[in-house]
Amino acid sequence: MTAVTQPRLHHLALTVTDLESSVEWYGEVFGVHPVLDVPHQGGVGRILADDDRQLMIALHRHDTNDGALCNETVTGLDHAGFAVGSRADLEQWQDHLEAHGVVRADTADKPLTQSPIADEPYASVLVFRDQDNIQLELFAPNH
Repeated sequence: MTAVTQPRLHHLALTVTDLESSVEWYGEVFGVHPVLDVPHQGGVGRILADDDRQLMIALHRHDTNDGALCNETVTGLDHAGFAVGSRADLEQWQDHLEAHGVVRADTADKPLTQSPIADEPYASVLVFRDQDNIQLELFAPNH
């Protein structure tokens, strides 16, 4: 087998129901800002990035979007996971998310909710959802 260069994730692309509202929310929550619009047939993608372009999120609007919320139990995206350095970082993220409309709940099972931090054998995990019900997770390694 030929050795190939291990790829790294370049960007995360998500389809959203309200592009402007999602651009604002992702910008506030992840500290990313619009850098480029990429028109495509039937819509547009807006690329958001942090200042050094280490985190890039593409939000897509499609004219044919029926407005249904995301559901990870069907084929497609289950969730996106992001790494932070420590459990203390997760605790700060809980407050940060709450300041941006993501309420604390027993489970993150509907839009703009966050679960308690789960301390699992593999990592501590904070699960939350955006306004389209897309599940996002923050992972802190166990030290």
